[in-house]
Amino acid sequence: MKIGTETNVYLICNKILLLLSVFFIAVNAGATSLEQAPFPHSNLSIIPPVPLSFCGERVPVEIQDVKERFEREILISSLDRAQAILWLKRSSRYLPYIEQALKENSMPDDLKYIVVAESALKPNAVSNKGAVGYWQFIFETGRNYGLTIDGNKDERRGFFSSTQAALSYLKNLYEMLGSWTLATAAYNMGEEGLLAEIHEQETNDFYRLYLPNETQRYIFRILSIKLIMQDPDSYGFKLTDKDYYPPKAFDRVNLECTSEIPIMLIAKAAKSSFKEIKDLNPEIRGYFIPKGNNTILIPKGASEGFAERYEQLLNNFLSDQGKHVYVVKKGETLYSIARMFDIPVLSIPIWNKLDKKLSIRPGDRLIIYPKKAEPGQNK
Repeated sequence: MKIGTETNVYLICNKILLLLSVFFIAVNAGATSLEQAPFPHSNLSIIPPVPLSFCGERVPVEIQDVKERFEREILISSLDRAQAILWLKRSSRYLPYIEQALKENSMPDDLKYIVVAESALKPNAVSNKGAVGYWQFIFETGRNYGLTIDGNKDERRGFFSSTQAALSYLKNLYEMLGSWTLATAAYNMGEEGLLAEIHEQETNDFYRLYLPNETQRYIFRILSIKLIMQDPDSYGFKLTDKDYYPPKAFDRVNLECTSEIPIMLIAKAAKSSFKEIKDLNPEIRGYFIPKGNNTILIPKGASEGFAERYEQLLNNFLSDQGKHVYVVKKGETLYSIARMFDIPVLSIPIWNKLDKKLSIRPGDRLIIYPKKAEPGQNK
């Protein structure tokens, strides 16, 4: 009885499987009449019909390894739809300036795609190796190429200053290595490391060098960005002119600061906001313009009357500073002082640049800006 039952179950299962097979065959038979899936599709011609080059230097895609490395990156880049769309939309905001700078320095136009590969055109991009900004400078290289990097200012995040530094660095790498492809690889992995690999492997052909995986992929990632940005329609990106972000409009003002000046003071003089000034000047860290000469970007048109407004606000700020000094007494904490003046406790570290421990001692002199009484409010 048990054996017979198992046999019946087996036969029933076979019939169900047969029916399912017939169903799927029928569905697949009619599938040819369906509309083809949008990009990307399986018969996509990945290798472009024209010779592939970077900075005028030919890419040997007839070598199987080179072909596969390129195809991997173009597929990854084109399939990351959101990222590629943001590259395209941001490109009109930044690339025209880089194109002009490259032209003035007699450097290949293709180098502009490096900044897209490095940061996706984001000023505050930070890598796990500590590289920062649009062009992803590490601390030592940024300093070597004239960028100010300290607690007050990090010019790696400033578009114009970091672009000039990057072009100088790339030009020096080209003079050292004699190839823009090698110069770009060195930009990624460091010139000393690349020179050592060239020496050990006895070749200066990038495509035949065995390098760290990130650098082996780097040139092909840049090539994929180049192809997508040069011909977005071919990769399924249908953007109109209105879809691209407009260039940022701004005025430049030069300020000689005898002491640190609150960014909010600049914002008021520019009839703007703290956020807008910070967005235009991402290299400024914290809440203050550092002492010394500073070139600040302010909203377009705000320079008219700025100098007069700034001078009046600055004079008021400097004359009032002495009135806002509070001497810490024994037993007081930041929390008790904040309650006393009815202010947010974390505003005190901002005004006084306290360390992360937020520690104070009796006798410390703190700058405190109490809340201003509203009209009609009892003082």
